[in-house]
Amino acid sequence: MTGTAAIPPTPTPDPTAPLDGRVELAPGAVPTGGRFVNADLLPVPVARRHWTTYNFAALWVGMAHNIPSWLLASGLVTLGMDWKQAVFTIALANVIVLLPMLLTGHAGPKYGIPFPVLARASFGLRGANLPALIRAGVACAWFGIQTWIGGQGIFVLLGTIFGGWADVAEVGGQPWTLWLCFVVFWVLELAIIYRGMETLRRFENWAAPFVIVGALVLLVWIAIKAGGFGPLLDQPSKLGWGADFWPVFFPSLMGMIAFWSTLSLNIPDFTRFGAGQRAQVWGQTLGLPTTMTLFALLSVFVTSGSQAVYGAPIWDPVQLAAKTDNVFGLLFALVTVLIATISVNIAANVVSPAYDLANLAPRLINFRTGALITGVVGVLIMPWKLTETPELYIFTWLGLVGGLLGTVAGILIADYWIVRRTRLELAELYQPGGRYWYSSGWNWRAVAAFAVGGVLAVGGSHSQPGKGPFPEDGLIPFLKPLADYGWAVGLAAALLLYTLLMRTRKDAQPDAG
Repeated sequence: MTGTAAIPPTPTPDPTAPLDGRVELAPGAVPTGGRFVNADLLPVPVARRHWTTYNFAALWVGMAHNIPSWLLASGLVTLGMDWKQAVFTIALANVIVLLPMLLTGHAGPKYGIPFPVLARASFGLRGANLPALIRAGVACAWFGIQTWIGGQGIFVLLGTIFGGWADVAEVGGQPWTLWLCFVVFWVLELAIIYRGMETLRRFENWAAPFVIVGALVLLVWIAIKAGGFGPLLDQPSKLGWGADFWPVFFPSLMGMIAFWSTLSLNIPDFTRFGAGQRAQVWGQTLGLPTTMTLFALLSVFVTSGSQAVYGAPIWDPVQLAAKTDNVFGLLFALVTVLIATISVNIAANVVSPAYDLANLAPRLINFRTGALITGVVGVLIMPWKLTETPELYIFTWLGLVGGLLGTVAGILIADYWIVRRTRLELAELYQPGGRYWYSSGWNWRAVAAFAVGGVLAVGGSHSQPGKGPFPEDGLIPFLKPLADYGWAVGLAAALLLYTLLMRTRKDAQPDAG
């Protein structure tokens, strides 16, 4: 007879113990229905953190390949740079913005929390609504701008396919067919995001390679028509590399950084689904700076070819694609523009405010409701007005956005990496009265650092006479020299001040590992 040894029971794993560096929230640690809790704000369970390096790289490829990204190089060339200087500026900006992206993204795979919950550690459970609403407001405006640009692209291409598309009655100064394209595009975006983050992941997985193929097809098409590329690549810089270059370079660099400074805050909204730090670090590193640089090169090459073919550079890819007389080519361009714009707009400008608005009123607003609110606000801000002039769009909009969001990024990085050394007490991020409650839910040190950093970053904002809303000498004249470095000034000032204030606080509590 064969004896059998007693099998000891399998020990129950401790849900709070690190799992390959990732932390799981203990069951029942946070009561459901609390003032600061809903299903979308709770940590993603480790079992559902399965985004891979490819998923993150595809996310960035899908977001980087869009019409405004294509136009970045053209804007710099218009300022007097040659194509090499423009591509260099864009590449450097995206390498710089990648660093805060990776630093704030670290909390996602480790704790499974979105951006507004991470902000509670520094601003307090109630105070986190301050950076969350700033980020949400920026995202709503960007959502409206991107939707309007996407609608215009569809309008132009359909107008080429169907003659007389634009020769219709006007409503609000625009053809009613343009409003129709805008509304249809808006509904399509919200329909995708309403299905949730997994639908977004699957959409990005196939959208990214499709858009790359579309851009390469455009390059091959214009190269064949041109018999090679035009003289644009041989055009010398109007600025040189001397004294005339640097006054243009630094504000341009800050503007290019500001383009993705929004995502440097709310990247935990995506990395919280990551399979580990390696996936988010390699995925973002392979996806962001490389894609933006290659896309800038692609836009320069295609535009160069357009100059050889049509006698003048055509920087807008939609306007260029509309010049083909091939119906299949037009339809392919239409689908490419549609997918490219949806890809960036949903990922960059709907996910964040959806979580941010849910953080404002967890009992009333979930992720889907927040997404719908974003869509409505994105229309109410009248994005067609924001894009009327390049001065208002680039200098006013990107300048203010970069300065303020850089300030918030400085506080988040200082708190998570310097003050807490990446250690958070997960359950207390949802509980009033704990270490992140501070004073009635607000950490005045974070608010003070934000105020000081924000004033230093944007206080010197100035405009040329008749070309912007600011005084020529700056809102605060003695801060005018800092205005061209707004993102860097805001980030550095807030980081240093917040660290100093937190290191000298008398009621400091050590965080759990």
